[in-house]
Amino acid sequence: MKKTLGELCTIQKGKIGIKKATPGEFPLVVTAEERLSHNEYHFEGNAVIIPLVSSTGHGHKSLKRIHFQSGKFAVGNILCAVIPIDENVLRADYLYRFLDLNREKELVSRMKGMANVTLPIKEIAKIKIPVPPIEAQIVFVQQYSILEEKSNDLGEEITHQLNLVKQLRKAFLREAMQGKLVPQDPNDEQASLILEKIKLEKKRLMKEKKIKKQKTLPQIPEEEIPFEIPANWVWCRFEDILELTNTSLRRGPFGSSIKKNMFVKQSAYTTKVYEQKNAIYKNFELGDYHIELEEFPNLKSFIAKPGDIIISCAGTIGETYVLPSDAPKGIINQALLKVVVNEKIITSVYFTKVFQSLLKDRVNNDAKGSAMKNLGSINYLKQNLNIPLPPLKEQKRILTKLDGLMQYCDELEKSIEDSQQQNELLLQQVLREALEPKEKEVVE
Repeated sequence: MKKTLGELCTIQKGKIGIKKATPGEFPLVVTAEERLSHNEYHFEGNAVIIPLVSSTGHGHKSLKRIHFQSGKFAVGNILCAVIPIDENVLRADYLYRFLDLNREKELVSRMKGMANVTLPIKEIAKIKIPVPPIEAQIVFVQQYSILEEKSNDLGEEITHQLNLVKQLRKAFLREAMQGKLVPQDPNDEQASLILEKIKLEKKRLMKEKKIKKQKTLPQIPEEEIPFEIPANWVWCRFEDILELTNTSLRRGPFGSSIKKNMFVKQSAYTTKVYEQKNAIYKNFELGDYHIELEEFPNLKSFIAKPGDIIISCAGTIGETYVLPSDAPKGIINQALLKVVVNEKIITSVYFTKVFQSLLKDRVNNDAKGSAMKNLGSINYLKQNLNIPLPPLKEQKRILTKLDGLMQYCDELEKSIEDSQQQNELLLQQVLREALEPKEKEVVE
């Protein structure tokens, strides 16, 4: 037979605002997996704790987890405690596993609201559950625990396999940056010769006052070279690979240069503001901020265009993204850095691979700031970051090889993730099959 939770349980909303709780000796159940604490308890016994608000914010129905709690405990006021009236009829651990197994069907589907999505207590009370004999409930909980343990072991193995794929990606990148991924072609023009031509061109432009005079940096000492590279490669400084203009390396405007009152509704006359999430998620379409650039001519030097590289440089540091050909021109905000490389010596895509493999960890370790770390000054990048530079043709061969290897890694990851999903579905199916016969045993 089936009965409603309203018939079988007391259902009470939590009694303490989570932020108002006073740390103490009793567990405080909150929406997160980890418990907090409170100096008073409001419930005692065995209970299922169910969040009453969506886990993913406005407009979405979602519950990441429910909880089982025993003993003396408190519950946050955005959750409720479901406590069996008689555990000789319904065990709380059986109820927890049943609801967790059927969370989407029985709980998420009952959530209400368009913006503020909530799960009303009266809807929880309507949930019907099978109530087999108490012995069968005990057996079900035991079977669930055994299957869950096996599933967790398999889940750990899957996580291990995914980590191995991540390490494989890093290994491929490391091999590429050390010149070990593809063979060298003696017919390629040596990178050192190309670099020398670029330096001579830079001197000429400085002499003609077409670009600002720059301080000549010393040669890279041996102690700053972490590994050997092929003979036709060369170690160079970050500054050596930049486009020969005055705007090849730009940090987003600091402080109050871009204010909220500057933002306007998007139109044919507005310019997009690129944010850090564009670099982090490799997506130029994210973000809704626009400004009328003609109103703020001082920001024009911070324009990023297709082919430019944007790098996140505050908080989440070192995520690189080459703006694709269909990306609009935009203004970088203060959490971004724009890099324009000299395509005669290094491609933008190859630069991002170098940065990801060799420079990302370095800039994170060297980042400044206490509340939020950031990349610091532009001069730090120019003077402290060294790059192993292959001939241009070899860069393209390396990228082609990497594309194939990364696709192979993608396929491996998908196969492993499919196994993970199949494992979860199998667990749910086995548990449902274990539960269904018990329903037939119940006599009114």
